[in-house]
This record gives sequence, structure tokens and C-alpha cells, in this order.
Amino acid sequence: MTASLTLAALWVILAAIVALLPMRRQFAPGIVLLAAAPFLLVYLGYQHGGWIVLAASVAILSMFRRPLFYMGKRLIRRVRGAE
Repeated sequence: MTASLTLAALWVILAAIVALLPMRRQFAPGIVLLAAAPFLLVYLGYQHGGWIVLAASVAILSMFRRPLFYMGKRLIRRVRGAE
């Protein structure tokens, strides 16, 4: 197993542990995991190619769909309010 896949597996385990925390304690570690995701995707893409990045992207988007939808709606409201 290569280092990038080991790193990805560690990221998934940490994400699962964060998911077990109460909601009020998930925010800070969740933001760290979300911020680390693009770097992990780039590293995986460099090591293994596009298909692995696509699969990992789908998994990350699935895990963070609610926070990403919330941030997207908030961004849209902010842009519409600036007009």
C-alpha cells in the first residue's frame, strides 16, 4: 500500500471518529478535515491518477454534503444581497 492510500485511509478513519462526536464538538475537527481534503486529493491524483481522485471526491462530497450545501446557500445569499 502506498503512502497516499495510507494517508487517505487515515483521513477516512479520522472523519469517522469526528462523526461520532456530538454535533457541537464536530465543527473544529470537521473544518480541519475539510481543509485538508483538497491537498489529499492532489496528492492522490499525483500518485494514482484521475479515477482515484474522482472516487475520493465523491466520497468527500458525500461526507460533507450538508455543510457544503449550507456554505453554498450562505454564499448565494451574500452575493444576492450585494447586488
